[in-house]
Amino acid sequence: MYNGIGLTTPRGSGTNGYVMRNLSALRVHETAADRAAAWDVAPPKHREPDEAILEHERKRKVEVKCLELQLQLEDDGLDEATIETRVDELRTTLNKDLASLAPSAKKLKPSDTHGIAAAKKAELDKMARALGTRSNYTEGDAFDREKQEENKMRRMVEREERERKREEDKSKWLEQKQKWEADKRE
Repeated sequence: MYNGIGLTTPRGSGTNGYVMRNLSALRVHETAADRAAAWDVAPPKHREPDEAILEHERKRKVEVKCLELQLQLEDDGLDEATIETRVDELRTTLNKDLASLAPSAKKLKPSDTHGIAAAKKAELDKMARALGTRSNYTEGDAFDREKQEENKMRRMVEREERERKREEDKSKWLEQKQKWEADKRE
């Protein structure tokens, strides 16, 4: 027997007891070139956090705090009515600011995938604001000449529209100013 594999004794088995690995089941290994080519197909997608699950976690934390208070008050020997009112007060105050119960990214467990995803999304948004990237930015658009020409034309049209509107507003303002001056003279 070798590492717990094989026969305890080859006696009576018709074999010599030598353990060999199965060479017919070949493992498929991805080469570095294959992994690099996967980026060309599509960059990795970040999983969006499920708000319902995050909301459920926050509500669960509220109920845990309420239960802790209830147990503490029962140990202090208060009557049921007082305990109920205090627990209800705590529950309403905690439910008002559920967002404050969101744990920090450092305190999350690896199993809390939605919390980690929400923290990662907040981190990426903060980094995007710091770098000044647009919200509609997609990777690789800078290398697409047709897309760049289309964006350039769209920006030119928008600029012309803004300048035309600015001229109209200026002419309206001048007319209004002349009208006021004429009214002053009268």
